[in-house]
Amino acid sequence: MADQARGGEPGVSVTEVTEVTPEVVAAFARLVPQLSRSAPAPGHAELGEMAASPATVLLVARDLADGGIVGSLTLVVFRIPTGVRAWVEDVVVDTASRGRGVGEALSQAAISRALAAGARTVELTSRPSREAANRLYRRLGFEPRDTNVYRYSPP
Repeated sequence: MADQARGGEPGVSVTEVTEVTPEVVAAFARLVPQLSRSAPAPGHAELGEMAASPATVLLVARDLADGGIVGSLTLVVFRIPTGVRAWVEDVVVDTASRGRGVGEALSQAAISRALAAGARTVELTSRPSREAANRLYRRLGFEPRDTNVYRYSPP
């Protein structure tokens, strides 16, 4: 993993997953259930696919006191006819580390990476029930858009 940014508070660093280790697999097995009750945690193969993809930046936040992974964020950057787009997906901070600047550090690192890749904007969605996350995103400069989000789920 290579250092990408430090933010939030002095005890948190953000790194990009460039190599999937047993520690990374275990961290996602612990974090993903805190994000979604229905989605299974990705295994070694899925994490490896994300880390290898040129469109996906898999970021993890580490507690500098013990080096443990305390959060993750996925940034997807891709080109379409109207320009380079960036989406933040699946932001999760371990319950024990919430309120310590971990989500902010991850978000700031993602924004920096997206802008460096040429994205004019960075998009994300967040459920209204995630009140703390929504306050964070607004504080970072994200604004609600007047749009509809549609989802197709095959029968």
